[in-house]
Parts: sequence; structure tokens; C-alpha cells
Amino acid sequence: GLCQAVLWQRRLCAQGWAGPQGHSLAGIGDGPSWKKLCWLCRDSGLRFHYVAAGERGKPLMLLLHGFPEFWYSWRHQLREFKSEYRVVALDLRGYGETDAPPHKENYKLDCLIADIKDILESLGYNKCVLIGHDWGGMIAWLVAICYPEMVTKLIVVNFPHPSVFTEYILRHPSQLIKSGYYFFFQMPWFPEFMFTLNDFKVTKTLLHSQPPWQSQKSTLNNTLKLISVNCFCLPLQHHEVIMPTLLLWGERDAFMEVEMAEITRIYVKNHFRLTILSEASHWLQQDQPDIVNKLIWTFLKEETKRKRE
Repeated sequence: GLCQAVLWQRRLCAQGWAGPQGHSLAGIGDGPSWKKLCWLCRDSGLRFHYVAAGERGKPLMLLLHGFPEFWYSWRHQLREFKSEYRVVALDLRGYGETDAPPHKENYKLDCLIADIKDILESLGYNKCVLIGHDWGGMIAWLVAICYPEMVTKLIVVNFPHPSVFTEYILRHPSQLIKSGYYFFFQMPWFPEFMFTLNDFKVTKTLLHSQPPWQSQKSTLNNTLKLISVNCFCLPLQHHEVIMPTLLLWGERDAFMEVEMAEITRIYVKNHFRLTILSEASHWLQQDQPDIVNKLIWTFLKEETKRKRE
């Protein structure tokens, strides 16, 4: 399951996998505006890795990647927002250089949500602008629901409110089929074996595909999308999101039906902005970084202006 998936993702990174644009990871964190750092998360005892840009003391912008990525998927946003924010891109539990506990129960949603709370406090902050993509978007929604005092603004890329996803997938077999690769990863040992054949040839091909990034590239990144069904095992006392929220959606995401984006509106009890980009894929913040960055700036500044008024 998830443990198998993150293990082969870590092995791939260890073998020197380059990012989607072919940039080697070596040196990415060595420039004057980048810092690769680690710290011990107090409650879990795990060592988390992150990359930071921007001065300490500025408002915190915390970035949560999807599957099977790591901090590198936010490289464009690290550069863009460092002027006004302390921007921190994590390697989530089990990914990249962050510790990977071996047992399946270590990857339950309540553990992942608690990680973000502990990380925020470990960084010396009590609130942040929280941004999540894909699986990281699911975590971002749940952090905003469970710890609303810690999230000033919420920005999610290509993942609906968790209640929307749960209800929608039960009523729409088409979405269940599109998310069906999740079940492949529930098999013991076979998925890992398949993706390691021929020196990870299949994996590298999927991850290195170039835009328009249709089925091949987005297939692997969405295979664990149905991990979000774990919300069945995480009963929510309430579902409402009370902070200003921006939802960005690439319409060419072949594995997440766009109808879920509009339904999400009913769960946000504050200003909600939805922008659907017709030419963008699931990998929105990498596919069209300039447009995404501009939309995020607009949202952040209009919310600041709205607050002053």
C-alpha cells in the first residue's frame, strides 16, 4: 500500500532522480536564496526535511506536495514568494529525505495532520498560509478543518474538500474508476517490483513526460489518490472551512473530475475563489507556474485589502 509506494519513491530519489524539467537535485538547495534544513518533529520523533526561502520572521507560507513528489514540486513558488514570506516546502512523512516509518499505521491521516501542527510549532510559528497540492491538498484541507486557528489563508491545487471527494466517489463510478490505481498499490510487493524493473524505466518515463502531461505522467502521480478514502476512518466533527480559500484546478487532470471543484464551495464559510485553468494538467503549479503564482498573489493581496476594509 502506501508504505510500498513511498519506499520505492525514496529509492528512486536516492538514485539521483531529476525533477520534471530535468534539473538535477544536486545544488538546488545550495544557492543564496535556498536552504535545505532538517529538524526533529517533537511528538512523532521523526526527522523532517524541508527547503526554505525568504527571511525568518516574515509570515510563513507552508507548502505540501502530492504523491509521489517531494519539495521540488514547489521550486517555482519558493522563488516567487520569498520576497514577502518565509516559504517552506516540506518533504512529507515517507517522502524524499524525511524519515519513513515502516508500519502502515504510521501513515494514517491523523498522523499526517499532527505532523503539520508539530512542524508549524517547530518552525516557531503559530499560523501560516497553507498551500497543498494533490495528496498534500487533502492534508491541507484537514489541517484547516481541525486547526483553523493555525491557517490564515488556505490554497489548494487540484483536490476538492475531503467530504466532497468522499461523497462524490461513492455516487460516481467514473471517479472511482479514474482513481482505481490506488487498488494496485494495495497489493503486496508487486507494485514495487513493477516500478523497479529495468532500473526504474517505467517510473522514470512516467515522471519525465513533458507537457501536455496527459495520461502517462499524471497516472503515476494520481495512483494513491484514493488514499483519501481514509477519511472514512477519520470522522470529522465538523466539515466547514472558515478561512479565506483559493481552489486552483487544472481541467486536464484526467484523474480528478472537475465537477468536484464547484461543489467544494458549499463547505467554505468565508471568501471562496475557484479558478479552473482549461489548458493545465494535474501538475498545475509546475505546468503553468507563472499563471498560478499570479493567481496566488491576487488572492493574497485581495484578502489583505479585504481585511483592512
